Amino acid sequence: MNAIDPNTTNPETKPNFVHISVLATELISGIVINPGGIYLDATVGGGGHTQLILQTAPDTKVIAIDRDEAAINAAKNKLIEFNDRLTFWRGNFAEYQPQELTFDGIIADLGVSSFHLDTGSRGFSFRQEAELDMRMDQREALTAADIINEWEEQELADIFYKYGEERLSRRIARQIVEKRPFKTTTELANEIFHSVPRAYRYGRIHPATRVFQALRIVVNQELASLETFLKIAPNWLKPGGRIGIISFHSLEDRLVKHSFKESPILQVITKKPITPQETELQQNLRSRSAKLRIAEKLKL
Repeated sequence: MNAIDPNTTNPETKPNFVHISVLATELISGIVINPGGIYLDATVGGGGHTQLILQTAPDTKVIAIDRDEAAINAAKNKLIEFNDRLTFWRGNFAEYQPQELTFDGIIADLGVSSFHLDTGSRGFSFRQEAELDMRMDQREALTAADIINEWEEQELADIFYKYGEERLSRRIARQIVEKRPFKTTTELANEIFHSVPRAYRYGRIHPATRVFQALRIVVNQELASLETFLKIAPNWLKPGGRIGIISFHSLEDRLVKHSFKESPILQVITKKPITPQETELQQNLRSRSAKLRIAEKLKL
């Protein structure tokens, strides 16, 4: 998956599951340090990273997880030649239970795919008119519409500030409560646009961007799920096995950094996060905010 700017979506194009594997070379070289073995891709997306892992040796196996049925289907189609070495599990990576299975390496790419923002019906992008949904797993009940139209003003302000790092959170929340209900992404984005000062409307990003990020995080319980995953996943590694996490904003990266550092069974491999080289940035501008951290399970 990759970091996405909502301003780049094209509503006239019907998307396939687009997936650009960010920091692919660095991730594979840092995690797949022994030929063969079994690996866990906790966010398979379109299957790019999993494909690279499977190509490292003919006996390599992968367990591939994703919450989104469309992602699972796309990965199955992409990786059909590896069918005998690949197992899929649909669900939240924080709820996965490997039983007695242990892994030579674990990866998770926390970015949002172009598919989610380009598919109007999913409600992730405010550049297309769609229902306020934002669920990665559409079996879940809570939607962005539920939050926007039913939560108290203080709750809205709190999540906009905490998860979107939106400094005008209180002002925006007050305007939303006064004008709701909202049915579509464009209705909400337009109201946010007009609720902020004129100078704030034409900054580097659209004034709705941080609010939409906050809503997506809450709908999908992204940070809570990541926190749980970071606590349990190191226990699934074989001694000497490695875990690599690619994050795209400071809230995620902070969790990964501190979890790796404070774990009694991990040794941090990347003292500073690995970021894309200039060549990758030129080929994929959306990789610019990616950060990769790697840790290794101690050989006790």
